[in-house]
Amino acid sequence: MATQTVENYLKAMFMIANERDEINLSELSEVLEVSTPTANSMAKNLHKQGLIVYEKYKPLRLTGAGKREAAKVIRKHRLTEMYLVEKMGFGWEEVHEIAEQVEHIHSPELFDRMDTILGNPTTDPHGSPIPDREGHFKVRNYVKLSTCKTGQKVTLCALEHSTNDFLHFLNEKELKLGLVLQIQHVEAFDGSMTIRYRNHSSETLSKTVTDLLLVE
Repeated sequence: MATQTVENYLKAMFMIANERDEINLSELSEVLEVSTPTANSMAKNLHKQGLIVYEKYKPLRLTGAGKREAAKVIRKHRLTEMYLVEKMGFGWEEVHEIAEQVEHIHSPELFDRMDTILGNPTTDPHGSPIPDREGHFKVRNYVKLSTCKTGQKVTLCALEHSTNDFLHFLNEKELKLGLVLQIQHVEAFDGSMTIRYRNHSSETLSKTVTDLLLVE
């Protein structure tokens, strides 16, 4: 049974792995807010457990076992967030810290029951995919709103990042997943975008914001 610290490391590594499945040690230490020597020591331990591949002076890589363990933690986190929103009435900006605590409960039956009650959702309240029991994700090919053109109609499906400040900003703009967005104008100078959606005839968003909104 993985400890909370091991689970935190595996989850962080899974989330920051690049296209080649490589993880930079300094980035890992920054994400986890620990020193590089501390992260390096833990990496050696995870290597001994067969959860990552560790080679001196080379990027880290999760093994198949490491990926499965990381996906299980992510599954518990995202199911918890969905349960809190759908069944307990929490706002999508309120659930992350609670899920951070609940994700370390070692009770597959609890999370399977959550999954069943929720109707086996494939995404969490922020549009991120929920792994199945084997750790598999259903990948969606969303694009950033910032890549879309004037005149297009798109559906808001997910968020690139979901910090509390950003979620509060979206709440103020009444921007929610599932909304159809009509792109009215894209400013050539700075990439800001004017859109229309339910109850909003004209709303201008910066490129910083449209880079974080994923649509199809």
